[in-house]
Amino acid sequence: MLGQMMNKPLLISSLIEHAQRFHGETEIVSVKTTGGLEQTSWGQVARNARALASALTNLGLDPQARCGTIAWNNRRHLEIYFGASGGGFVCHTINPRLFPEQLVYILNHAEDKVLFIDKTFVPLIAGIQDKLEHLEHVVLMEGTDEEAAAQLPGIKFYDDLIASGDPEFIWPDLDENTASSLCYTSGTTGNPKGVLYSHRSTVLHSFGINLADSIAITAKDVVLPVVPMFHVNAWGAPYACAMVGAAMVMPGPGLDGPSLVKLIDTNHVSLALGVPTIWLGLLNEADKIGSKLESLQRTVVGGSACPPSMMTAFREKYGVETIHAWGMTEMSPVGSINQLLAKHTKLPADAQNKLRENQGRPVFGVDLEILDDDGNPVAHDGVTQGDLVTKGYWILDSYFRKTRSETLNKDGWFDTGDVATMDPDGYVTIRDRSKDIIKSGGEWISSVELENIAIGHPQIADAAVIGARHEKWDERPILIAVKAEGQDPSEAEILSIFEDKIAKWQIPDRVVFTDALPRNATGKVLKRDLRESFGEVLING
Repeated sequence: MLGQMMNKPLLISSLIEHAQRFHGETEIVSVKTTGGLEQTSWGQVARNARALASALTNLGLDPQARCGTIAWNNRRHLEIYFGASGGGFVCHTINPRLFPEQLVYILNHAEDKVLFIDKTFVPLIAGIQDKLEHLEHVVLMEGTDEEAAAQLPGIKFYDDLIASGDPEFIWPDLDENTASSLCYTSGTTGNPKGVLYSHRSTVLHSFGINLADSIAITAKDVVLPVVPMFHVNAWGAPYACAMVGAAMVMPGPGLDGPSLVKLIDTNHVSLALGVPTIWLGLLNEADKIGSKLESLQRTVVGGSACPPSMMTAFREKYGVETIHAWGMTEMSPVGSINQLLAKHTKLPADAQNKLRENQGRPVFGVDLEILDDDGNPVAHDGVTQGDLVTKGYWILDSYFRKTRSETLNKDGWFDTGDVATMDPDGYVTIRDRSKDIIKSGGEWISSVELENIAIGHPQIADAAVIGARHEKWDERPILIAVKAEGQDPSEAEILSIFEDKIAKWQIPDRVVFTDALPRNATGKVLKRDLRESFGEVLING
């Protein structure tokens, strides 16, 4: 016997339709690429999204045609999120920080037919346009611009495209498993791999974000997604905000500390989402100008481990709750969120704060497990570590243009590439990437733990730990550090911070100072490059 309930498909268009009907006047503030602010609303974003879907249909695109974007966080990008997917096409967000050769590979592999670009990227696309095998239309995300037209003959203009469409366009009734959006991983080796999301997975992921025990975005929030919209769909924030009608502040290209502090204070932002390197700049600027960040209630930190010192600064100086989150492109991306259990409310504040430092528990919709080398689950004791694997409602089944057997293990788990532990309550602690964990004399050392300690040193601006070759112990940790502005610490001063925090045998053997850490297109440290540069320092002296 089947239940006698309505069966409506879970579609991205239903999110923006809800926002239009019940939160139409809620404000969206957007920083323009060319400078200045513009104000719109969920109602206007929805009308423009409908018009865009209509215009793309009128271009004669086939269903599921990929529509690429190389753009900042702004209201036109927000409209494309809903207009392209809602219209039955695939919104393909592309990271502009990739090398031109990688951009060409991704655009050709995805077979993008349309490419939306902000004006910043006109020279970039002009330089590679002749290598793009499937591209039929380039759309500048502005009004008419003769300078851009001269660089890219035949370019279309977003505002003209919107004007040609129907703002009353009726969203097509799609199968909820239809592809909706596409993101490519920013792997450090080999070509990027595509992750193709569905309408169903995206809507379910939005529910997961908005659970009270998760990030819990509500209609009362003013949300600032500092995480770029080209990075895993801005962690799903645009969809989750539409689902509940939250106000949004789109920061445009300026992700520096001064710009973000001003946006937060001026627009009364209550929730912001971003990576630790961004928050470091924010905290430095707020301290410099004396901002109290009065409206800010919560920050969501992901992308890499949040240093405990940063969580302490947010909490003690500004009264801001830091929510540690973990996930990846292949997971849409949210996998776990650090929220306390009822029993933890009885713990002393210091103990509660310590619990906040791990990556949290899986949200409903995600299953996580820790496996040993033979593929068997390990004890959930918070100590025994192994390979972190996942299944769930919004986890990829196979990479774009690859098979399931190439993507998942024999039991259907996706291997995240992380080494982790899980405690009896399900709290996960990422110990390291499997390729980065250090094995010294048969014992494992977590580079993440050492980095978190190092970042707490006031004379260090940035730090990474790698395993360097050692004649006796095979590998030993060394710390590569970037000095804070105006500081000149000695190696001994830096190493002193590790005393009484970890076992003596885990303390790095050396500190190597450098001007900057190499990072990939999403800001992750390229430890492969560091190993090439510094991996022999303990052998060569």
